[in-house]
Amino acid sequence: MCRHLGWLGEPVSVASLMLDPPSGLLVQSYAPRRQKHGLMNADGWGVGFFTDDTTVPRRWRSAAPLWGDASFASVAPALSSRCVVAAVRSATVGMPIESSASAPFTDGTWLLSHNGVVDRAVLPAARDAESTNDSALLAALIFGRGMDALGDTIAGVGADDPGARLNIVAADGSRLLATTWGDTLSVLRRDDGVVLASEPYDDDPAWQEIPDRHLVEVTGARVESTPLTALKGS
Repeated sequence: MCRHLGWLGEPVSVASLMLDPPSGLLVQSYAPRRQKHGLMNADGWGVGFFTDDTTVPRRWRSAAPLWGDASFASVAPALSSRCVVAAVRSATVGMPIESSASAPFTDGTWLLSHNGVVDRAVLPAARDAESTNDSALLAALIFGRGMDALGDTIAGVGADDPGARLNIVAADGSRLLATTWGDTLSVLRRDDGVVLASEPYDDDPAWQEIPDRHLVEVTGARVESTPLTALKGS
């Protein structure tokens, strides 16, 4: 299980999303408030973001706990982006703990984080997966089928593995996509942009919870939510 977030809007510092909020990803790495599975997220972390001079995402990932990375804490206030995907990781039992197993994953255009668990037996082998853990294999499957098919892919995997939890947050610099499938996701519409997060990073009453089994799309200030239907072979 993990905690993750996505941002789309005006450029903001990475620190303002991950480190500064009273219940941001830094705090969620050791004391999440709404996590149903696991108590900590100390098996790695990652952040990906887009800069104005390129459409290629930049990433910083680690297998160590977020709270112990002084280098990131010193640099994060200087990193500014209009589009961010970040996560802290609690590794599924038996999965490797290595930086390449930490979200966000990328196909060179999209950033993607998976909050949940899935049986690797229902996922096809993927030579281009960044790691052997379930999240990396799921990311490779999603990238291979295309992000416009995200809802169908998640519904199909969910049908093949009824116990799967398949919350996704993904971004390409101008668009945020997310799914809810077995875990929580909330949205915050701010004056300067939109946040999608596994759990609210503060007590702002404007946070709204997304219902389970939904696909969310954010473009500009527009947030659309569509129910997902579990159809095997979708």
